[in-house]
Amino acid sequence: MTDLRINSEYGTLKSVLMHRPGKEIDRLTPYNKHLLLFEDVPYLEEMQKEHDYFRSLLIQATGAKVYLFHELLMEILTNKTLLRQLLSEALQKYRLGHLVDDLMEKLSTSECATALIAGLKVHEAKRKMEGLQLEELMDFAYLIPPSPNLYFQRDTAAVTPGGVMFSSMKMEERQREANMVRSVFENHGIFRDQIHTVYPLESHSNPPSIEGGDVIILSEKAIAVGHSERTDEKAIYHLAKRVISEGTIERVYMVQLPKKRNFMHLDTVFTILDENLILTYPDALDAVVQTAVYTFKAHDNDQVHVKKTILSDSLATILQKEISHLQIIHTGNGNPDYALREQWFDGANVLTIGPRRVISYSRNKHTNRALRDVGVEVLDIPSSELSRGLGGPRCMTMPIERSLV
Repeated sequence: MTDLRINSEYGTLKSVLMHRPGKEIDRLTPYNKHLLLFEDVPYLEEMQKEHDYFRSLLIQATGAKVYLFHELLMEILTNKTLLRQLLSEALQKYRLGHLVDDLMEKLSTSECATALIAGLKVHEAKRKMEGLQLEELMDFAYLIPPSPNLYFQRDTAAVTPGGVMFSSMKMEERQREANMVRSVFENHGIFRDQIHTVYPLESHSNPPSIEGGDVIILSEKAIAVGHSERTDEKAIYHLAKRVISEGTIERVYMVQLPKKRNFMHLDTVFTILDENLILTYPDALDAVVQTAVYTFKAHDNDQVHVKKTILSDSLATILQKEISHLQIIHTGNGNPDYALREQWFDGANVLTIGPRRVISYSRNKHTNRALRDVGVEVLDIPSSELSRGLGGPRCMTMPIERSLV
C-alpha cells in the first residue's frame, strides 16, 4: 500500500477525519471553560445539528469518505494493550493510574471510548464500580478530564507531501487528543500500513511543540509552517530536516507570527483555495514578524544538513514567488470593520474541498461574497454553536487524501 501523502491544499477531497461533538461539550461550564481551553459554553444539541449538516454537505459535494474519530477509537480499543495504555495515560493527570484495572473490568469498550473523550467523574465511576474507594475526591471531580477541543481535528496531525506529522501540542491539556489520534492511525487496520511518520522523530521523548493548523502545503516541493504561540522553532527545524533529507520537499518556510489570539495558527492568517488563489485576513500578511526558509545544505555521511535563510521579502512577496500568478482575496470584502468581526469567527479558515470550492461559515457573509465575486463556489454552513470554539471549517477537518494535482 502507498503511504498517506497529500501534495496540495486544493485537490478534491477524497477522505477526511472529523469528530462529532459529544458529551465532552456538555462538560463545559462558565467556571471551567478556560481551564479546558474554551472560550464559551455551547449548546450541544444545536452544535451537533450544525456539525451533522457540515458533514452531510461535505459528502454530498465531494463524495469523500468521512471517518469519525469516536468510531475509529472504539474499533482500536478492542486491543486491550492499547486500551490499557490510553486509559493509564488519561488517569495520570490526577495520579490515579492504579484504577486502570477496575475501569477495564467494569466498563465496556464503548464506555471506555466515551470516558477517554468526554471524561469520567467520580460519581459516574462509583455507579459502575461498587465499593470504589475514592473518599478523598468529591463526587463531581474528574478521574479523567474531558477533551472538548477534540472536534478541531486539524490541530492533532497533518498529512504532508512527505508523510504524516503527528502533533506535539503546546498545551498539556490537549496532548491526549493528539496521542489518541496517533494511536488510531498507527493501530487501525485502515491506516497502519500507510503511515510514514515525519514528526516527531523516534529519538524524541519530549518533542518540541508543533500543531497541524500551522502547516500549509504551498506545492509538492514546499510547505509553510507557522512559528506561532502553539508551534516552536525547534520543531520546525526538525520537521524541515526530516522532509528535506528524504527529498520529498525542497523548501520549508518558517513564518513567525505575532503572539496574538487572531494569529493562533498559520491557517488563521491565510488558506489556499486554488493553485493561484489564497484567502487572507487584511493586513495579516504584513503583520508577519519574519519569514525564513530551510533548504538543503550538505550531506555528511548518512546525515543531511539544512540551512536556514532569513528572507527580507514580505510573506506576500514570498508567496507570489512560490505561487505563480497569485491572487489574494481579503476577508470582509474590503471593509475593515467586517474583516475584524468575521476574523473573530475564523473568516479566513475555510475548508477547500476542491479547486475554487470551499465550505465556509454562513455568518461570514461579506467574506463569502468576496469569494463568490471571483468565481469561488462557496457552500456555507450554520455555525452559531460550532463557532463558539473559535475555529473554522478547516480547523474541524483533517484531510487524509486529496486528488493529486
